[in-house]
Amino acid sequence: MTALESLRELVAARAAQPATPTWVDGMSLFRTTTPTQPLGGISRANLALVLGGAKRSSLGERVYDYRAGQFLIVTVDLPLSSQIVEASVGHPFVALGMPLQPELISSLLLEAQGTDPRVRAEAELPGLAVSDADDELLGAIERLLRLADRPLDYRVLAAGIKREIHWRLLTGPQGALVRQFGLPDSRLSLVGKAVAWLRANLDAPLRADELAALVGLSVSSLNRYFRAVTSMSPLQYQKTLRLQQARLSLLAVPGDVARVGHAVGYQSLSQFSREYKRMFGAPPSEDATRLQTAELVAE
Repeated sequence: MTALESLRELVAARAAQPATPTWVDGMSLFRTTTPTQPLGGISRANLALVLGGAKRSSLGERVYDYRAGQFLIVTVDLPLSSQIVEASVGHPFVALGMPLQPELISSLLLEAQGTDPRVRAEAELPGLAVSDADDELLGAIERLLRLADRPLDYRVLAAGIKREIHWRLLTGPQGALVRQFGLPDSRLSLVGKAVAWLRANLDAPLRADELAALVGLSVSSLNRYFRAVTSMSPLQYQKTLRLQQARLSLLAVPGDVARVGHAVGYQSLSQFSREYKRMFGAPPSEDATRLQTAELVAE
């Protein structure tokens, strides 16, 4: 049995309810036999590893496809639209998500400084990427997951395995991106501070000069770095964030369009409906009803 097959069986067996994440010490385990519709949300800094089937994530106009044996690594909070594109009863979609810890990466960088050419500094990078997972990374993740059955062993040994997983990422094909995530003064980290403000002040007007001053950059530098990391400007990011949050709210309360639009910062209902339709292809209430119908069919 290969490392991929072994981890896939382990995760599939532990994902207790189909299409519902099972959580193990911050790791999410997931399996389903049904493809899904695209749905937006904020993806935090994490490793999203596909073990069976395939998934597609979109950031603006950029599309990231990844399938069994590949992972999507995200190093800053990003408004992604994602869907499962391959899943069936015979070949279910199986995946594992694991949060990234910048403090671990910083510690590893200090220990490895000057000793390993794979962790040297790089230029501007996007905030996410897709790569193949090698057997060393898959094996470390499997060992961490198996430890969960032995609480005493987990308390003693888990921290070391988490360090190993982060080291495998740091010295892997996306090492330059992971390195930037672990450096508090990197361009990626500065963009992360701007993103955190936008998320915490979702309904507030965006003033580019104030946001740039908050993170210690000029407006032009903030715009350049922000676009390099997120593929969009701060204003586009804010609009995407607002509309995705509105969509999630409307999925729960499809008829309350005016309240939802106002809650995410829109003063004009017509502007909210117009921009919502432009992004999702249908007016707010119609789109929410369509999504709810699709969920019922999937169930």
